Amino acid sequence: MFARMLHTLVVGLGRSGEGLHLPSLAKARAQDPALFAPEPVVGFDPFRARVEGALMVHSLEEATRHAPPRDTVVHLCTPPHLRSGPLERLARLGYRMIIVEKPLALDLVGLAAIARLRRRWDLDITVATQWLSSALTRRLHAAHRTDAFGRLRAITVTQNKPRFTRTTRTPGHPTALDVEVPHALAVVVTLAGGADVTSVRLEDMVTDRIRLPGLGRARLDLAHHGGVRTRIETDLTSPVRERRIVLEFDRALVTGHYPCSAADHTSQLVVEAFGRRPTRSVFTDDALPAFLHDAYARYAWTHRAHGTLPVQVEATRLLAEAKNLCRDGAGNREVDSAVGA
Repeated sequence: MFARMLHTLVVGLGRSGEGLHLPSLAKARAQDPALFAPEPVVGFDPFRARVEGALMVHSLEEATRHAPPRDTVVHLCTPPHLRSGPLERLARLGYRMIIVEKPLALDLVGLAAIARLRRRWDLDITVATQWLSSALTRRLHAAHRTDAFGRLRAITVTQNKPRFTRTTRTPGHPTALDVEVPHALAVVVTLAGGADVTSVRLEDMVTDRIRLPGLGRARLDLAHHGGVRTRIETDLTSPVRERRIVLEFDRALVTGHYPCSAADHTSQLVVEAFGRRPTRSVFTDDALPAFLHDAYARYAWTHRAHGTLPVQVEATRLLAEAKNLCRDGAGNREVDSAVGA
């Protein structure tokens, strides 16, 4: 039995708020009604008057009458460059439990602003990188922890999808590093620990009509402090969708395929242990409802420690370091840092 039932306030009902959080909340509420207050989800978006599945309010002040701050989890789904202002308004109204859409911040200045707000108002912030609650990620951690395949040597993550329409219509992400890469960074940091950026590459998104700087392809190489090497690649101009992660151990290759869209919540895992026949498993993996349930369950027990925020801070730091290297290295050309040189 949970200590309390929690209300929900969603701020920002765009693609993430309406398209991802609301349907995933509906699943989580149906799976564990004892965790969620029976009242409807409250929504606020200055540009949306009506959204199916939410009780829309005209202001955050009005929201407090339907979603009491002490017992409400806020989903802050505003674009990353519009984050600290709404966060401070929510804090002043008494809200403390806040799920923030990824990435946590776009740069170190934004990260510092959020850190100041968190300390001043004692905010408990969780970043919505649902890959950390994925059934596939749990299996990857299990393969790493058991040490059955020897030492983890390298990680490769590939995240490809065509994103031309959304990028041109809703330019909320400044580079390709800000779209899919935060999910991968959170996973590799939990698997292999802190890291430094060794090289980064950004390319433009180009069609017959447009050129969007830094929003096409990206590649990020990391040297983890424990010795593991990671490469994360993403292509937002790809004709196909793919979310693949490969763990290279001393005695095995472990390849995971995350779900590529909301149309199918299924992951796959292939284990190629040296000297054995490869094995393949296919399993249900609806990560965002699982992530939301985990976050609400933690919030329901006030004595629990903060969640994965240190991981998210490290991921944001690495993103900022990568973008600074690109900026210092004249835009989209590949830039190699001195780390590991």
